Amino acid sequence: MTTMRNWKIPPKDSIVAAYIDCYWLLEKTADDEGPESPKLNPDPAGHIIFIDPVQPYKYQSESDTSQGLGSHFILPYSKTYLMDHSQPFLIVGIKFHVGALYSLKLPSSELEIEKILGINTKEVLSINTDQVITDSSRSPEEYRDYFDNRLTPLISTAHEDNHSKLVRKTIHIFPNTPLSSIGIELGCSQRTVERSFLRVTGFTLKQYDSMLRLEKLLDYVHQLESSKLEWADIAFQFGFSDQPHLVRYLRNVIGSTPGEYAQRRDLAIDTYGNFE
Repeated sequence: MTTMRNWKIPPKDSIVAAYIDCYWLLEKTADDEGPESPKLNPDPAGHIIFIDPVQPYKYQSESDTSQGLGSHFILPYSKTYLMDHSQPFLIVGIKFHVGALYSLKLPSSELEIEKILGINTKEVLSINTDQVITDSSRSPEEYRDYFDNRLTPLISTAHEDNHSKLVRKTIHIFPNTPLSSIGIELGCSQRTVERSFLRVTGFTLKQYDSMLRLEKLLDYVHQLESSKLEWADIAFQFGFSDQPHLVRYLRNVIGSTPGEYAQRRDLAIDTYGNFE
């Protein structure tokens, strides 16, 4: 078994970095082993995925299935997707910051979430997918410089209003501020923060908080061997009232109980590492 090639790198241009979180690459060859259907946990950001125009993609949730060919846009989502990674592939991705799609008017004038859409990257981003995929031998730094340069015209059209500015401040203080105190901390009503956050991101503060907590929990669990997972302690550490509460939470968001997850280790982070 070979080691899957993957990397991620943030933008170098500070203006681009205000809207783009990172660029990333993942390659799976015929010699690589791992789950054929890894799970992608909820993400309040958006990703543009560059793949070969004839390569199929498929994402399945409890309620629907999205599939197609070629490059596509994974819009912010609050559910777990089951991916079809049974065949070798090369993926290059652009990850946006939470709320960036609102200011960039992507993928349209109205913010959309919970969708996966095909995208003409040359038309929308002035980026030729063929060049991105066929030149995959480039270093991460070369990719970074290429994307920074190509995305500058799009970033220059970004529109910041009072809602997006308030959400930027909210996200900045979020990790160290109790949910109920955010309005007080920002000098406005909690209702004002809630309305702007929903408008800009598509999610409530509570949903965003839940997704952040899940990300931190899964990153923590990923680093431990299954035999060393003490779920009662993990429940306490991540703010759950008890272990049954954690069990219900994980079953609801990733479709597995802690025990089932520990046995399968079938999330994308377990298969590919925390690279994107």
